[in-house]
Amino acid sequence: MKYSRLLFLFLVPLLMMGCKKDKNNPGYNYMGKHDMYYTKFYKAYSPNPLLPNGMTNQMPAEGAVARGKMPFPYKGSTITDRAQNQSLAGLELANPITSNDAIVQEGKEQFRIFCSNCHGLQARGDGNLYTSKLFPAKPTSLVESYVQNKPDGEIYYVITMGSISGLMGPHGSQITPENRWKIIHYLRHLAK
Repeated sequence: MKYSRLLFLFLVPLLMMGCKKDKNNPGYNYMGKHDMYYTKFYKAYSPNPLLPNGMTNQMPAEGAVARGKMPFPYKGSTITDRAQNQSLAGLELANPITSNDAIVQEGKEQFRIFCSNCHGLQARGDGNLYTSKLFPAKPTSLVESYVQNKPDGEIYYVITMGSISGLMGPHGSQITPENRWKIIHYLRHLAK
């Protein structure tokens, strides 16, 4: 009993010494072979000895699609495939944006930026590239019945993939899908 009190008298101060208020030195924390209390991390662009290619930032998996960025499904490598896909897009794609004055104005601005250089401000095929003789063929008039009788999906296809003839290049990488639909609303408004 006498020794237990003596042991208690020595243990209490020893235990109290383990309680420190110094936040920079919290004492000993150890968990197994690897220190699991304080994780070691690697910065995004730093070398990483744990990964096979030594890079911390990894490339996305092959075939991965960014959220909300579904690839355009109507591609084709031959002229026949592209003609079929253009018709199919005309049947399957519908303009998801409801037309109103603000949408038409945004479409007008997008048309001015991306299309008017070839097709002209009034979309009659008399843009600066043609009138200055920098482009050999007259671009299609977008306000005449040839284009206006096409469904929205087919026009969307041509803006995205370019014309089958190859005279109009693809603009899918330059114009966002939403703005392509707005341009179509503007063209419908302009033809009226």
